[in-house]
Amino acid sequence: MRGNISAHAVCTAIRDDIVSGTFPPGSRLIEELLASRYGVSRVPVREALRTLESEGFVTTRRHAGACVAEPTEQEAADLLDIRLLLEPLGAARAAARRSAAHLKVLRGLVRLGRARARHGNAADLRQLDGWFHETLAQASGSPSMTALLTQVRRKIDWVYAIDLDQPSPGEADRSWQEHGAIVDAVARGDAERARALTAAHVEHALPAHRLRRPAPAVREAKQPVNTARVRN
Repeated sequence: MRGNISAHAVCTAIRDDIVSGTFPPGSRLIEELLASRYGVSRVPVREALRTLESEGFVTTRRHAGACVAEPTEQEAADLLDIRLLLEPLGAARAAARRSAAHLKVLRGLVRLGRARARHGNAADLRQLDGWFHETLAQASGSPSMTALLTQVRRKIDWVYAIDLDQPSPGEADRSWQEHGAIVDAVARGDAERARALTAAHVEHALPAHRLRRPAPAVREAKQPVNTARVRN
């Protein structure tokens, strides 16, 4: 059973636990304990830690081994700057390369988002927002750009909390109106307008971000995690 779970699945599970705060910045990541937590051997854990180190979520310390990275305030600020540069570029590329299927999904997400903005909850809206931006990145037709944007958004979710946990219906609807305008520009093939609208949309969201405070200690899991739910 242990050998049936891939290093990719283990990597996803560890990354999710880092982003959620289960393993706070500075926490030691001991291979034996992680293997027990996820129900795998140490081999996929070791591979997963190497991948997470290359992504910047994990660092190796002398005499301590693998630990959760501790981004500085400057590194955290850089993430927002990188997003502000990459997402508009991705939208511009999407205007030239998007498929009919991408447009269908994007328009569907906008309709659902606007409906949920009127009487939904913050968790629903955050999830829909994530799906929208992931689909927009995929519409760029560049796997490299999609991977970079996905990694940047994961890191932002890790180091920042969003102050607007319960945005007003007006604020939420404005955000989804902006999403809709971006999709219209992408559908028309207007790369420069798609770029400008996306840049403005990202800038509007920046003031809501605040740095998370690292927790003082690792919260140990009381039961093994079932990694069958992890997407491969």
